[in-house]
Parts: sequence; C-alpha cells; structure tokens
Amino acid sequence: MNNASMPSTYSYHLENQNHHLLFASIFWQTLACSILTALLSEFSSSSKTSNIGLSMEFHGNCKRIFQEDDLRQIFMLTVEVLQEFSRRENLNAQMSSVFQRYLALANQVLSWNFLPPNLGRHYIAMFESSQNVMLKPTELWRETLLDIRVMELFFTVHRKIREDTDMAQDSLQCLAQLASLHGPVFPDEGSQVDYLAHFIEGLLNTINGVEIEDSEAMGISSVFSNLITVFPRNVLTAIPNELFSSFVNCLTHLTCSFGRSAALEEVLDKDDMVYMEAYDKLLESWLTLVQDDKHFHKGFFTQHAVQVFNSYIQCHLAAPDGTRNLTANGVASREEEEISELQEDDRDQFSDQLASVGMLGRIAAEHCIPLLTSLLEDRVTRLHGQLQRHQQQLLASPGSGSIDNKVLDDLYEDIHWLILVTGYLLANDTQGETPLIPPEVMEYSIKHSTEVDINTTLQILGSPGEKASSIPGYNRTDSVIRLLSAILRVSEVESRAIRADLTHLLSPQMGKDIVWFLKRWAKTYLLVDEKLYDQISLPFNTAFGADTEGSQWIVGYLLEKVISNLAVWSSEQDLANDTVQLLVTLVERRERANLVIQCENWWNLAKQFARRSPPLHFLSSSVQRTLMKALVLGGFAHMDTDTKQQYWTEVLQPLQQRFLNVINQENFQQICQEEEVKQEITATLEALCGIAEATQIDNVAILFNFLMDFLTNCIGLMEVYKNTPETVNLIIEVFVEVAHKQICYLGESKAMNLYEACLTLLQVYSKNNLGRQRIDVTAEEDQYQDLLLIMELLTNLLSKEFIDFSDTDEVFRGHEPGQAANRSVSAADVVLYGVNLVLPLMSQDLLKFPSLCNQYYKLITFICEIFPEKIPQLPEDLFKSLMYSLELGMSSMSSEVCQLCLEALTPLAEQCAKAQETDSSLFLATRHFLKMVFDMLVLQKHNTEMTTAAGEAFYTLVCLHQAEYSELVETLLSSQQDPVIYQRLADAFNKLTASSTPPSLDRKQKMAFLKSLEEFMANVGGLLCVK
Repeated sequence: MNNASMPSTYSYHLENQNHHLLFASIFWQTLACSILTALLSEFSSSSKTSNIGLSMEFHGNCKRIFQEDDLRQIFMLTVEVLQEFSRRENLNAQMSSVFQRYLALANQVLSWNFLPPNLGRHYIAMFESSQNVMLKPTELWRETLLDIRVMELFFTVHRKIREDTDMAQDSLQCLAQLASLHGPVFPDEGSQVDYLAHFIEGLLNTINGVEIEDSEAMGISSVFSNLITVFPRNVLTAIPNELFSSFVNCLTHLTCSFGRSAALEEVLDKDDMVYMEAYDKLLESWLTLVQDDKHFHKGFFTQHAVQVFNSYIQCHLAAPDGTRNLTANGVASREEEEISELQEDDRDQFSDQLASVGMLGRIAAEHCIPLLTSLLEDRVTRLHGQLQRHQQQLLASPGSGSIDNKVLDDLYEDIHWLILVTGYLLANDTQGETPLIPPEVMEYSIKHSTEVDINTTLQILGSPGEKASSIPGYNRTDSVIRLLSAILRVSEVESRAIRADLTHLLSPQMGKDIVWFLKRWAKTYLLVDEKLYDQISLPFNTAFGADTEGSQWIVGYLLEKVISNLAVWSSEQDLANDTVQLLVTLVERRERANLVIQCENWWNLAKQFARRSPPLHFLSSSVQRTLMKALVLGGFAHMDTDTKQQYWTEVLQPLQQRFLNVINQENFQQICQEEEVKQEITATLEALCGIAEATQIDNVAILFNFLMDFLTNCIGLMEVYKNTPETVNLIIEVFVEVAHKQICYLGESKAMNLYEACLTLLQVYSKNNLGRQRIDVTAEEDQYQDLLLIMELLTNLLSKEFIDFSDTDEVFRGHEPGQAANRSVSAADVVLYGVNLVLPLMSQDLLKFPSLCNQYYKLITFICEIFPEKIPQLPEDLFKSLMYSLELGMSSMSSEVCQLCLEALTPLAEQCAKAQETDSSLFLATRHFLKMVFDMLVLQKHNTEMTTAAGEAFYTLVCLHQAEYSELVETLLSSQQDPVIYQRLADAFNKLTASSTPPSLDRKQKMAFLKSLEEFMANVGGLLCVK
C-alpha cells in the first residue's frame, strides 16, 4: 500500500463503519473508540507519531490530509454516537463508560492543533501538540461546525451528565473549545455573530438557575474566558442587546459566586483550589471587558463592577458585615488559623486578584471609595475601643493572662484585607515606570472638587488622632484624601498602642500592611508632578503637591512611623524590611529627599545608625543594607556645602573609623573569629553594599572614592576569613555591587583602579582555593555561591563595553585625568584571569544548578563577543575546556543556553577569518562547529526561535570553511535514495548560497543568506528531520 494513500484508506473504512457502530455491541463500540483514539494520537503531533524513519514533512503531510477528511468523519461519527446516547434515559455502568470514551474522543478532535494549508517554516513547531490549543479549523469544516445542532448536542450532553465529575470535565472542555472557534471556518462577520448568539443562548440555558458543581467551575470559567478573548469585540456587541445584557449579568453572578466559594476554599485550606482558579480566570475576563472603552460607553459596567467588588469585600470581612469566618453551613469557624512560615504574603499570593478588584473598584469609584472609607473608619474605632478595654483590664489585674484575642484577630484580618484592596485601588503596580495616579481616581476627585472644603479636608488629613466624624463639616471632604486619612488613623492607633506598652497585642501583619500601603501611596501621590497630568485635582495639589504644608507634614509623619517601627519591630524582619523600603521611597526622588532632610528626626536616625547604637544594630543585615542605601540617598538632597560636609562626617566617617579600629588592632588575626568582631565586619560589608546600591550619576564621584578606600582593605580580609565562606561571599558581593552600580559611570583611570582591585581580589581568592577539595555536599553549595558571585562580577565588568555613560572622568570633576597611555590593567585581563579561575572549577555537576549554568554561559558568550581575539591566546587546556563548554551547551542544555552558545560562535568565526591562521586550534574547532550547526539546522528538530542565531553562526562558519561546507552538502546528497528528494535538496542548497557566492563577511550578503535560509527551511526543513 502506498504511504500517501494511507489516510484515504481509513476514510473508506470509516464511511462503512458509521452505520454499524450505532447498533454494535458495547464490546465493538469500545474497541472502535480505542482504535480511533489511537489513530488521532498517531496523527496529532510529532511527539506522538510512531518512529518509522520517515521525514517530518511526510508526517506533516499525512496530518494535513487526515485532518481535512478523516478527522471530520471521525468527528461526525462521534457526534452520532453521542446523539444516540443522549437520547437514552437510563444508562447502565457499561454504557456510561462507552459514552465517556466517545466524549473524550470528541474532546480530542476539538482540541486538535490544525495545520494551515501551507506549512511555511514553522512546519515542526506547528506539528507539536501544545497546551490550550484554540479551535481554528480550515474552511472545509464550515458545514460541520457551524451546524447549530452540533453545538446544541454538546450543551444537551453536558446537562445530562453534569453530575458525573469525570464526564463533566470532558463535556465542558468540548464546550470551551467550541467557544474558541475562529479562523477561516467563518465566511463572514455575520456568521460569527449568529454562532456566538446561539452559543450564548445555549450557555445561559445550561447554567442559569442551576447550582454549579465543584467540578464544573474551571470548565465554565474557560468557556466564558474563551468567548470574551477569542471573539472580536464588534462581534460581541453585535448580538441582540438583551442577550448580551443577560450574558454580562450571568458573568457577574458567577464571578460573585465563585469568589465566595474561593474564599471558603482558602479558609478550609483545600489542596485543590478549583474555585480560586476559576475565579481568577473570570476576573481576567472582566479586565478584558472593562478596559475596552471603544465598544462600551463609560459607566456601562459600573453596576456589575459594584456587585463584584462588594462580594469580594464581603468574603474577606468577618461577620456580621462579611462571611469570612463562616463555614459552609453558616456556623462561625473557631479553628485557630496556623500561618506557616513558608506561606507567601497575601499581597503577593493574590496580587493578580487584588489588581483586578482594584481596577473594578476604580470603575465604580463613586461607590467603592466611600465604602472602603466607612469600613476602615468603623474598624479603627472598634480597634481603638478594644485596645483601651484590654489596657484597662491589664491595669485592673496585671497578672491575668486570660485575654480573649478573638475579637482583635478578626479586626486585624478585616483591616488587613481593607488596606490591601485600598492599596490596589488607589495605585497601580509599576515596575520601572513613573507611577501615575490612575485616571479614574483623578477624575473622581476633580468631579467632586467643587463640593469639597479644602480646609476641612486638610484638617481630617492632619489629625489622625481624632475620629474623622468628630471634625465639623467632615462630610465635605475629598473622598480619596479621606480614604488615605482612614489608613493614617489605623497607623495612629498602632503608634498609640506602642506608646501605651500594648505592643504584644498588636499584629505585625497590620504593621506590614500599613507601611506597604504608605510606600505605594507615597510613590504615586506624594509631591504629585503637575507636568505629568492634563488636569490635576485641586485637593490633591493642595494636600500633597510641591511646596505645601501638607506634603511637609506627611513626610514628617511617615518618617516618624519609620523610626518608631525600626525601634519597636526590629525582630520582625519582613516588617522592618517593608519599613526601610518606605524610607527609600521617601528619599529616592530628590524633591522628596529635600523635605526629609528638613526633619530633625532624619539627622537623629543617621547619627544613631552611624554609632550602631541599639535598637538599630538589632536589625537584620539585609535591612541594615537598605537603611544605609536610604541614608546615602538622603545625603544628596539639596543642602549647603557645610551642612553636606557635616552630614557625610556623621554618616560615612564613623563607618570608616570603626572599621579601621577593628582591623588595625595588633591581635586582629587572633580575635577575628570572635562573634562581636565578626558582627562588626559583617555590618560594615553590608553597609558598603548599601552605599554602592545608592549610586546615581550625580553622586558616583563621592561614593566611588569612598568605596575604593575600603576595597583594598576588603582584599586583606579575604586572607583573614579564607575559611569562613559566608564572609568571603559577602566581600565578593561588595565588589559585585560596586561593579554593577558604578562601572558604567567610570572614566578610564577610575575603571582601571577598579579592574586592578578586582584582579587582586581574584588572585587572593585563587591562591586560597587552589587545590582545595570540597568533600561534603554543603561545601559544593558554598562553592556554587562564591563561583556565582565571581561570574556575576566578571559579567558586570564586561557590561561596560555595552553600557558606558562616562565621559572620560568628567563626573569626577577634576579628580586625576584619565591616563590612557599608561594603561596597566584592562577589563580583558581581569575577566580572562577570572575565566582561568572559573573554568577548571565548573564541573558538569555544578552545571546542573540552573542559575549557575545560565550565568556561566552568559559570561563565556560575553567574552567571545567582546574579546574574541583573546580566545586563541588561552592556555591549551583552558581553550579546550571553553570549546567543550560550547559544544555541551549546544547539544545538551536548555534552548536559552544553546542560543547563547550560537551567539558566541559568530564572533569566534569572524576572528578566525581576520587572523587567517588555518593551523590554529580555533580554526580547527570552528570546523567542528560548522558540522554541528549544519546538522542542527538541516537534520535535527530544533526550536524555531533559534533559527536566526544558528543562521548567523552558520553563515560565518560557511565563509570560513567553504570547502568543508561543500563536502557536507555532497555527503548529504549522496546519501539520498529518492531522486525526487535528491533534486529538491540540490535545488534548495543551490538557491541557499546563490545570493552569496562566494560567501564573504559582508553584512548585505549575510542578510540575503538569512532570508534564503528561511526559504530553505520552509521548503526542505521537514524532509530530513526523521522520526
């Protein structure tokens, strides 16, 4: 039987079997289903295809022929069987089992990854079975899938079997696939509108008025999600208004219902969070809808947003306002909640959910902002009352430990969620961008600004110790500022409790939430920059704009909060960390820092930290590092010269002085391992990292000179602490940070100073680690850490070749001009010395650590790109190691690593072409790599994203080894038995090099070759890749 006719033979059998199958016995129906399932697997993707030694192109063609005819027949057959089963009333166990198999088969067909009519160069990628395939059949399926009866059948089937968990998942998956139908199967927009309208009708009839089963939640949310994301918005809005309105109401109802069930799953700590996943999916669908203001007028979704927002808040508040502490039957749960140390913070774990709810809250700001304010103000009053009662109880009977904290715990949990939602409503998450006040919040404030009394607003903001409702005219205040002031009132209750010695009754989690919120708020609102907005709210501008009393008051208040937290909560690392992050936010922008340094508290904090007096020296090292960063940033605020000099004298000098006092003691070698001495050294090293982290272009001159004095001493410490890995790592980390933050600003002479220091560091490290055997497992972990840091250091030094902001040494304002002529140490010297050190230590076992592996390959690719001329000069054994690393990376590592290695080959081959030394080791190595890249492109299955990197390397290698390339092509052609394939390949290879004969290292030619390579891959790529 001719292979190409295989699918058509199946067709013949299928046509004949349709009728018989409906009336066959259970056994024959089951057998037929198993054969059809196996058949689908065989044709579905390359990973499931049998290894029969045929080309990928052949497999792809078979799949295409199969999907147009046989697959459709299998689907029609399956539909008939399902129809027959759905008519029967009582199915016995055996019949149910057959029903389930055919339903799974239908799911397999609807989840088919359809190949387009012409494959193009993605022939293999397209042939893979991938997750979450959307249904995009060819137009030959039009009649089959646009038949409304087919869609109705799947709704009928689901209604029939929805209580059977396994079957319901298959039937919902079928519906989710039908909900994702798109592509050439639709002849025009009208057919899409008809299909969608019928689908939504069927969907609403299936789920309205029915209690959803747990097993249905995920499937139903996928159906909604696919309808909203796959169908174009103009199709969605073209269905009858009433139907669309019912659809959105149903989505709202489901979102609220799934949200309640998700909250319950969270309380019961279930392993399988089906509702949580389903809820997240529905919230994503909401975001897609509400962010489209082209098709929906403003306010279209406001009422729906209110309902979803209310239900979220309700699920997270305790009774009577909410349902958080009620279990399924409405009985209050009394279990003590155990919070595991490893548990992620809610604000991170639920960040996507909170962002969606925050967005919906802004859509309905008129309702949601006042709601959050009243809930928070109520909780503040109750918290204050509870703490007062506890205080009286403690005063009345000091010894009694029997205080019931249940009410307090509930209040803390309420406040926790209210602050998180407020934080996400008032501000967006911004990574690296300038955070802006969300337009909905700004518009809301502007809209009501005529009804607002500015003085009362400022009074409410500026008196967090008083109840908002006790201030005359409190209802005529700006709602957004009143919401902020509600959180300041929570913060004030906390501060008063601390002053009244009730810290043991407070919740560190609430403390974290307060400073997290204040940081988020300050980044966006404090000293709001008018230039960034078309319109600005007058209350915002008056309360926290530039040059206002309000902003100065808030800065002072926030600074007090920071200082109080660092004193009281030093043992709570996460809280202390959030607190110093707030401090960094206050000083990272010059305008805010100018206000901070006017506070006496700031100077006291700086002096206290410099003296390392309690309680600041109890803070963890990472918190101390960030605190140092903040203090250094603050030092670059606007001050007159004398004040600035005084500040540095008080902040930086004591650090230097104490460090020198310790290391210059005569008996330092003897006492260096004493706990107190080690603590002093560690604190200094952490502070140096913090100073480096504070580097900016306008402070690098001062900081670099200050840090360079330390680096020399740090190298001396490497000797002293050579057997204390954590100290060695911290010393290397100081160098890593200095290189990372400062190298790009350094002119030539300063960079040379740093290179020299790094080289000395590496020499000392090398001497101390020479021949050192790491025997136990933990030693390997240590080695892994210091190697990672060294590679990071080398990569940071190399980055100067890419990113250089220096203008000789201009930023150093006259500090020694650059002396290029006497250059003694270059980046290349340091980096190659480092590579000599690292390469022998990189065992294959160590490459199993992903972070180490990626850093290693990033480093060697950088070196090959920046200093290709140095590679042939490496000692022979190191050169071999490097080449072996590249070969290993291309053949046995991740696709990212393979790509890096291919990127390293191009400059190496170019270097060879320049040098024209045909007997060099590098020339011979590149010949071997030509064969590797040739095989990768022509014979092996590879990630199509790598084609460009592989193509560039391939072209350069072909230029270098033209004779060897011709030989590879000849060998390949002579191995072909089939004259048709031989001719196709020969033509394809001729066409590939036609635009670049003879090939030369010319950019134009190279681009032409890469274009030809793309055509080559599309034409014959699947011919030689055999399975």
